[in-house]
Amino acid sequence: MGSATTVSPAPRRSARRGAGILLRYREASILIVAIVLMSYFATANSSFLTERNLIVISHIFAPIAIIAAGQVLLLVSGEIDLSVGHVYALAPFLMNELVVYYDVPVVPAILLAVGAGTCIGAINGLVTVKLKVPSFVTTLGMLNLLHGLTLMISNAFPARVPEPTRGLQPWLGGFPWSMMIWALMIVLIIQFLFKQTRWGLHTIAAGGNPLGAAEAGVPVHRVKIGNFMITSSLGAITGIMAGFRIDSIEPLAGGTTIMFAAVAAAVIGGTALAGGSGTVLGAAVGALVLAVLRNGFTLIGINADRFFLVLGIAILTAMVLNVYLARARTSGRLR
Repeated sequence: MGSATTVSPAPRRSARRGAGILLRYREASILIVAIVLMSYFATANSSFLTERNLIVISHIFAPIAIIAAGQVLLLVSGEIDLSVGHVYALAPFLMNELVVYYDVPVVPAILLAVGAGTCIGAINGLVTVKLKVPSFVTTLGMLNLLHGLTLMISNAFPARVPEPTRGLQPWLGGFPWSMMIWALMIVLIIQFLFKQTRWGLHTIAAGGNPLGAAEAGVPVHRVKIGNFMITSSLGAITGIMAGFRIDSIEPLAGGTTIMFAAVAAAVIGGTALAGGSGTVLGAAVGALVLAVLRNGFTLIGINADRFFLVLGIAILTAMVLNVYLARARTSGRLR
């Protein structure tokens, strides 16, 4: 009789190591999902990988990714901003009012509109951390206030992008790939801020253990207010670029739709709603998944309503995975 053959443990160790990497680096797992989805839709419809369709995907992806980058900072620090979608709608109307009715030069008008978004974020932050109002309630109130203000300024009618802004329009959304370029630059800047600076470490500390962080000297209030300001500023910038892209300023643009899409991208990308952990790059890949799903469903003729069904399943799955990862790290299984 021949001797029994033994199976080398090397493949098993490699498989475990690969699974550990996927679980440890959340960007890797969601990136695989994005690649699988893109491969499927490319096979299902030959138009998916054409330049025209990729531009359409980039137009869905870019605003979600930009706002999601700010929401990651807030979620990690234990807060959320429900009003950022209405900052998105208000800022281009403020720019339009300044240019058309007050003869403010284009660049200062844009800066003032973005500055208004920053001030809105500061108000959200101050009410939340100084008056101890939960950010959900604070920003829900601000959401309705901004929505009403936008409708008053616009008289509930869309407006054309002001003529004096035409020179800047290609750079701020008018060129087919410009929003995508801006989105990638902003995501990388926020990722650097989050991972390579003291601000990022303080953000994680503020969300993971705010009391302990404060006792250790972390300026928790300042960090949270700053993150509200960053998120609201990003909403204003994105709204202005979106107006330039479609050559029209819409009073009902953005709103809760883009806000919830940004939060969904952050959660799908691996950010915990409970605070203390998250990834900006993961949120950007989550935004890519949402853009690919929405566009792919349209191309292959699936009812758009089913997108929300898939989105709900994706969010629930991501939340379950986040809980599992947190427990696995605590128990030491992911090292």
